[in-house]
Amino acid sequence: MNPLLRWLSDIVARVLRTVDLPLLVALSFLMAASLAVLYSAGGESPRLVMAQGARFAIGIVAMWGISRITPQTLRAASPYAYAASLLPLVVVLFLGTGRHGGHWLNLGVIYFQPSELMKLCLPMMLAWYLDRSILPPRLPTVLAAATLIALPVGLILLQRDFGTAMLVLCTGAFALFLAGLSWWWFVGAGVATAAIAPAAWFWLLRPYQKDRVMTFVEGLTGSHDDPLGAGWNIIQSKIAIGSGGWFGKGWGQGSQSHLDYLPEHTTDFAFAVLSEEFGWVGVMLVLAAYLFVIGRCLWIAAEARDGYSRIVAGTLGLALFVYVMVNGGMIAGLLPVVGVPMPLLSYGGTSAVAVLAGMGLVMSAASHGRHRKRG
Repeated sequence: MNPLLRWLSDIVARVLRTVDLPLLVALSFLMAASLAVLYSAGGESPRLVMAQGARFAIGIVAMWGISRITPQTLRAASPYAYAASLLPLVVVLFLGTGRHGGHWLNLGVIYFQPSELMKLCLPMMLAWYLDRSILPPRLPTVLAAATLIALPVGLILLQRDFGTAMLVLCTGAFALFLAGLSWWWFVGAGVATAAIAPAAWFWLLRPYQKDRVMTFVEGLTGSHDDPLGAGWNIIQSKIAIGSGGWFGKGWGQGSQSHLDYLPEHTTDFAFAVLSEEFGWVGVMLVLAAYLFVIGRCLWIAAEARDGYSRIVAGTLGLALFVYVMVNGGMIAGLLPVVGVPMPLLSYGGTSAVAVLAGMGLVMSAASHGRHRKRG
């Protein structure tokens, strides 16, 4: 081999040494699909694509950098990362901005959503704590882990961001499940949740959130009392999905987004734009990519040589599954509209960087575990 080519090959091999290539390919496909959808949904303006592309680039660099850190170092840093991620959740209560509550911090150059960072730091913290405890978790361990979960969930609820709070709660539950917590705990938690649901309806949910729940119930019965108001979003989303057919209307030909019938078509309802323009085939390809990423995370978790890596990788994979299911169910009218974006597909910087950084944690578990096996 030519010495120059051998040198370049060695450089590439060193750069990609800790990168899980199958996972990177699937993530790259999702990011490419996102840029295609955003270009169309954003009125075929390159500005939106360039902005999201820059965020993807930051996320990829973060993913690569984190993948090169050993799980032992990440484990040691987990309590500090968790504590640091709690601080902006407190700050946003006083300085936050947003349409339905203060969920964002205006940093001048970008808007930062602290709750997205917690989706990454909470699994790290729980994995650090549970890995140091006797497993399956006993009552004192469960109570301590519940406290670690309740702190960020409570702060997010104070922001009136009920959907994100429930997703963060699910992330904590997945970590406990992977640590071997008995099913009876989850059954009991479900019963307790059902018991306090009436109180949550009156004390936690704001009027627009109640409208979304009632719209969802009306949609299940096939009727909407307010089709031009609360029911507008989901009706237009269903029209977009149904009109796509098998192969879609074609890239840039979606009438629901281009004629502004579909609200939030670059964020919460970006998947509906994909459905209209690329049809059932495009939807299945994207869902297959998500399924591969989730399965890869779970496979890496199963192969992990230490408890910390196993809990982190497994929790992030299961959390991604829930995020995809919630957004997909939301736009199809199978779940209430909760304002949860589709991971990597929807426009948004904090979410994209957090997801890719989380994949860096998964890659760290895979690469360093693989190196130990070879050693």
